[in-house]
Amino acid sequence: MTAYDWTKAFHLLFAIAWVAAVFYLPRILVNMAEAGAAGEVQARLQLMGRRLYRFGHIMFGLALVLGLVLWFGFGVAGGWLHAKLLLVVLMLVHFIVAGRWLKRSGDAGVAISSGKLRLFNEIPVLLLLFVVWLALGKPF
Repeated sequence: MTAYDWTKAFHLLFAIAWVAAVFYLPRILVNMAEAGAAGEVQARLQLMGRRLYRFGHIMFGLALVLGLVLWFGFGVAGGWLHAKLLLVVLMLVHFIVAGRWLKRSGDAGVAISSGKLRLFNEIPVLLLLFVVWLALGKPF
C-alpha cells in the first residue's frame, strides 16, 4: 500500500469513530430525558456522555488532520469536496450542540423532550448519507 492508501485508510477509521460518537451522543440525551429524576442513572449517563464527547473530539481532530494531508499533501480536490466539507461542518455543529445540551443537563436532566431528541438524532444519518454519496460518486 502507498502512503496515500494508508492516509486514506486511517482518515476513514477516525472519521467512522467520530461518526459513531455523533450518532450515539444524542441517544444518551434521549436516555437521560426518559430516565427522569433517577439520580444514579442520570449520573451514569452524564459520565458516559462526557467521555463520549471527549472521545469524539479526539477522533474528529485525527480525521481532520489526515483529511488535510489528503487534501493538501496528495492533491485530493474538486467541487464535491467543498460540498462534503460543508456537510461535515454541519455534522460537527450538530455534535457540538449535543455536547452543550449534555453539559447543561447536569443533575437537572435534559430540558428537551425525548421525541424531539429522537428527531435530532436522525439529522446526522441524512448528512452522512450525502457525505458518502459525494465521496464515492464525486458528482462534480
